[in-house]
Amino acid sequence: MKLNLQNIPRVKNIKKENFIKHYFKPQKPVVIEGFIEDWPAYSKWSLDYMKAVAGEKIVPLYDDRPVDYKDGFNEPHAKMKMKDYVDLLKREPTRYRIFLWNVLKEIPKLQQDFSYPDFGLRLMKSLPMMFFGGSDSYTFMHYDIDLANIFHFHFEGKKQCILYDQKQNKYLYKIPHSLITREDIDFANPDFNKWPALKHAKGWTCELNHGEILYMPEGYWHYMRYLTPGFSMSLRAIARNPKHFSKAIYNVFVMRNYDNLMRRIKGQNWIDWKNNQALKRTVKQEI
Repeated sequence: MKLNLQNIPRVKNIKKENFIKHYFKPQKPVVIEGFIEDWPAYSKWSLDYMKAVAGEKIVPLYDDRPVDYKDGFNEPHAKMKMKDYVDLLKREPTRYRIFLWNVLKEIPKLQQDFSYPDFGLRLMKSLPMMFFGGSDSYTFMHYDIDLANIFHFHFEGKKQCILYDQKQNKYLYKIPHSLITREDIDFANPDFNKWPALKHAKGWTCELNHGEILYMPEGYWHYMRYLTPGFSMSLRAIARNPKHFSKAIYNVFVMRNYDNLMRRIKGQNWIDWKNNQALKRTVKQEI
């Protein structure tokens, strides 16, 4: 049995009026093809290019180890020079990923290779973030702390994406006081005997190729798996739904600090309690 997923629709280019009408207002995901072929980045950006322009930069790396109470919020698991990381990606499969790497802050010249597209939303120009991964590395199923509208531009290789909206929370074994599901769920090959509620979750999927854009609406859960080594860049726009915007404020100023405080006070017992609650609450909802 497989996850209940439908393919994310694809469009060739798109005018902002059509994007707003058919995807932003109804909050539906879409893959946009052919939109950035006039960007210098479309032809220039590759792993080799990133190695050339950012080789000496020290980059934060993350893997798929379970959250430990000693870890801070989004604290990296390792660090490495970009040139060594690219060599690693090309040499062998690795779980190490670059997560939330600020392009403008680290390599300002990369700004010359792209522009901010007009989709009818005000993009946050100070926060273009990049993500890198090796073959079969993946992110845990999660949603972003600010519940933003996200435009995810993919470069080099292929990436599998699985999305769910917030209405599916009751089936996803969501960790309380957190932005992730149970980390021991393999969304690439789920065990429905262990996680039966997943059968009821309705989601979306696609494979992203070089130069394609995935629009993820506000607060969408996303699981990203690199089928081959590659990287992506995300641009974001603030959540427009008042409920989502207020939840974003709560996440940033209350939830995150409360979770860090409880980790310091209760240690691993806090992590274990949250994992048990995710199971209990989801099973209760399924019944």
